[in-house]
Amino acid sequence: MTWLLIAVAAIGLLAWAGRTGVRTGRREWRLIAGGLALATLVAGTLSLLRGGWVPGLLLVSAGLALAGLARAPLSPPGPAPAPPAPDGMSLSEARSVLGVGPDAGREEILEAHARLIRRTHPDAGGTDGLAAHLNAARDRLLAG
Repeated sequence: MTWLLIAVAAIGLLAWAGRTGVRTGRREWRLIAGGLALATLVAGTLSLLRGGWVPGLLLVSAGLALAGLARAPLSPPGPAPAPPAPDGMSLSEARSVLGVGPDAGREEILEAHARLIRRTHPDAGGTDGLAAHLNAARDRLLAG
């Protein structure tokens, strides 16, 4: 029975560390959760075979929960991608996106676009949707 309390305490500690990100990255947490899920499922199965129904069912349930955590997708944290730019963007909306005035010339439009795209390009940590929105605004203003 002592080993059961130790196992439950270890599972609780690892679950807390995984949720708070204490000293483990997301990939490391997946490996830890997968190994712990396997160990917990084996311990639960052994407990069930020896007649310990309650501890066995608890361990099997915890093992299944940890297996679900280990299989969770690795999505990068951050803001949701911006929706793609609509085809019918108005001139005033395009000016607002690039932050230029109504009398902005070609050079000013290109400079504003270059300044903003450096910050929002997918290679610089931005999103495809936001870069496409900026490109659509630039194209709309340059087209007239």
